[in-house]
Amino acid sequence: MSRVMAPQVTRSSGGRVARIVIGPGVRRNALTSAGWAGIERAVGRLATDDSLRVVVIEGASGWFCAGSDIREWDAASMDDVELSFQRMEAACRAVEELPVPVIGKVRGAAAGAGCQLALACDLRVMSDNASIGMPIAVLGILVSVSFANRLTAVAGAAAARELLYTGRMVGAEEAVRLGLANACVRGEDLDRRVDQVIDSILGASGAAVRAAKSAVSAIQAPARVAAGAVAGGSPVAYDDFSKGVDAFLHRRRARAHRVAR
Repeated sequence: MSRVMAPQVTRSSGGRVARIVIGPGVRRNALTSAGWAGIERAVGRLATDDSLRVVVIEGASGWFCAGSDIREWDAASMDDVELSFQRMEAACRAVEELPVPVIGKVRGAAAGAGCQLALACDLRVMSDNASIGMPIAVLGILVSVSFANRLTAVAGAAAARELLYTGRMVGAEEAVRLGLANACVRGEDLDRRVDQVIDSILGASGAAVRAAKSAVSAIQAPARVAAGAVAGGSPVAYDDFSKGVDAFLHRRRARAHRVAR
């Protein structure tokens, strides 16, 4: 199982900018249940800071987030699996509810729950070799209304259906065309582009930007409330989920064995 590593939070620009780095020390930043809880706590501490103007979320080691750590689900009880999904959803909700703009800085891949975390951000800037998507059906994970709502809100129902039904990962250029990302830049230009977005936000009235986020959030609120109202039930189709997790871990062990030989 992955080590539980708290996200790193740093402040700059006189405390007006917070950067959250997820998954340091964890392979592809796949997060355990405790890892998701750590993100929720970190975001919650920022939410009440009136000096805060913008938040950047990125992954460590050139990877945004591969989602939840599937190894944690090997032989896990359904209660533990459900707790993991609840904590993941709580972390994404905390990001959505921050009163200031949140920028998702995406290198590598944002997959599954990592895609949901990216979609919870207000803006997403991707490197040109990054990808984003929801390849969860193969694991027997049931698409919650919250999952579907985030994807539909940015890409529309037609694209959301195709991506959820097939599990296809989308490259950065296509992500921009679909509305999943705001910009696609060369990997070496990603830091500079995100800094430019930060500077633009800092150059505007802080009160006006907070009001703008509040206004857009109010428009989206009915769908989010509806998603919460129908929450419940198992997040997985148990038989398919057990087989999917076993198959995933078997493939990973086989790859590790080939590398070790």
